[in-house]
Amino acid sequence: MQCEEKVKLYDIGTIPPLGHVPEKMRAWTIREDRYGEPMTAFQEEIVDVPEPNDDEMLVCTMAAGINYNGIWAAKGVPKNLIRDHKVYGDNTQFHICGSELSGIVYKVGKNIQRHKVGDRVVVGGPQWDYDCPVVKAGDDPMYSPSFRIWGYEINYGAFGQFALVREEQIVPKPVHLSWDEAASYIVSGVTSYRMLYHWKENQVKPNDIVLVWGGAGGIGSMAIQIAKHAGALPIAVVSDDSKFEFCISLGAIGCINRKDFDHWGVMPHWDDERKYRKFLAGAIRFRKAIWKIIGEKRNPNIIVEHPGENTLATSAFICQSGGMVVLCGGTTGYNASFDLRPFWYFQKRFQGSHAGTTRDGLAFNALVMNKNISPALTEVFPWKELPHAHQLMAENRHPMGNTAVLVGAASRGEGNNGC
Repeated sequence: MQCEEKVKLYDIGTIPPLGHVPEKMRAWTIREDRYGEPMTAFQEEIVDVPEPNDDEMLVCTMAAGINYNGIWAAKGVPKNLIRDHKVYGDNTQFHICGSELSGIVYKVGKNIQRHKVGDRVVVGGPQWDYDCPVVKAGDDPMYSPSFRIWGYEINYGAFGQFALVREEQIVPKPVHLSWDEAASYIVSGVTSYRMLYHWKENQVKPNDIVLVWGGAGGIGSMAIQIAKHAGALPIAVVSDDSKFEFCISLGAIGCINRKDFDHWGVMPHWDDERKYRKFLAGAIRFRKAIWKIIGEKRNPNIIVEHPGENTLATSAFICQSGGMVVLCGGTTGYNASFDLRPFWYFQKRFQGSHAGTTRDGLAFNALVMNKNISPALTEVFPWKELPHAHQLMAENRHPMGNTAVLVGAASRGEGNNGC
């Protein structure tokens, strides 16, 4: 470890002496002319270490989480991030992705009140402008026009040796977690927590049936645990029977293999009787699979949705009267349709949900710190395999649960890599 000498560039797996900020750092960057598959969009470069402004901190990245933001960033869809940066005065021509990390504070701006050099932290994505009228009025900052996701819409994310962050993004690092574990749970966990707790008329409660799409993935592994902790009855939908045991271990009361059904996709038009009947038969059979797990004819009170295009019609159909389909993404596509007739007649709710506030983050993190929620980390990639980790996720071949990549930490399981 290079702790004695203050060098201009440090190797991956090493960190500078506490508080020393080198001139250069290694980072996985994305550039506009490389938009496409993660394996080619991400390239390692040596770039200048950014300088924090008065409201920012520089965090030395020990490990970083892998999530879907990296795939969207790599493809330049649904947003062209490089063009977005220019709107906000960032003319670097590259983007450093990554919306979650564990690390150590190395430098703080003069307006930073709650953190100091040496703090061990977990960092998530949401940022907003403190001077925005919405924020100053005390309203939910997620509704502020200034709200953006760090590491996705905001540059200098987790996939560099140093990251620029703000105080609203930070929660304390749980002392019982290693760097890689601590880097893997905050994005999926806070997103799931907000989905299940923020929408007051449909907050998760004991004995609720909670259907979780992608139960073995990042969102799914967190949503199952949160629902179970609330006393609800989570059911996981997965793509293979081999994932059942993992979901059950997290607290699911049962699992459904979506490949046992063939009615997925955008719902056919309601006046095409033949195609609509085929969809309806598939959705009814899927609902019966839920009833079989529950042991009675009860429909899901909450459906945790993120596939979108392929599954939303079924989710809307099977949701309980007065229940909620809550959506945080569209991994199978962004066009969506469902039959409005049973939706309005049975007064169901379709709710969009995105990331979470500082309050959401602290509430969820307390569950992790109290060991009520596990990070569900199943795979840790070395630095050089970061593009590969994203490619696996893009192709739905990624490991179950959450995944991370090592940056400053030299090996998996380290809880402290300081000097």
